[in-house]
Amino acid sequence: MKYLLPILVLAAAASVSCSPKAESIGEVDTVFKLLGPDHKIVVDAYDDPKVEGVTCYVSRAKTGGIKGGLGLAEDLAEASIACRQVGPISFSKPLEVQEEMFTERISLVFKKLRVVRMVDKKRNTLVYLTYSDRVIEGSPQNSVAAVAVDRATPIPVK
Repeated sequence: MKYLLPILVLAAAASVSCSPKAESIGEVDTVFKLLGPDHKIVVDAYDDPKVEGVTCYVSRAKTGGIKGGLGLAEDLAEASIACRQVGPISFSKPLEVQEEMFTERISLVFKKLRVVRMVDKKRNTLVYLTYSDRVIEGSPQNSVAAVAVDRATPIPVK
């Protein structure tokens, strides 16, 4: 029993180090917490690893307090996404019609935030969907963004 807290802290640290490469853009406090960090909304930027020139900005709630500071809190299953062309779009290899772009843990063990890239071949558009899931029960809350690709650059699909 006395080893439970160190094991939980190590698990939290491991889950943080396994998170995808994100660039923190900013954050705003939403609730003051006397002990530990405040509850906040964070905005992170994720470059699409398979599509040069596209970045997705994901905003989500981050739980503070003592549990949040230790990485033991479960964040809300609410997120928003906006994906934009930030440079010339190019593809190093063909894309899957639908594939997970990245995943990030939002609780110690059970809940993940996911971003899925889908290819709309008819409109030559990349569609990005964000949602959270849980081992037993996911959330229907989601957000979607689309990046239209110039017709001169057809999206290569497997």
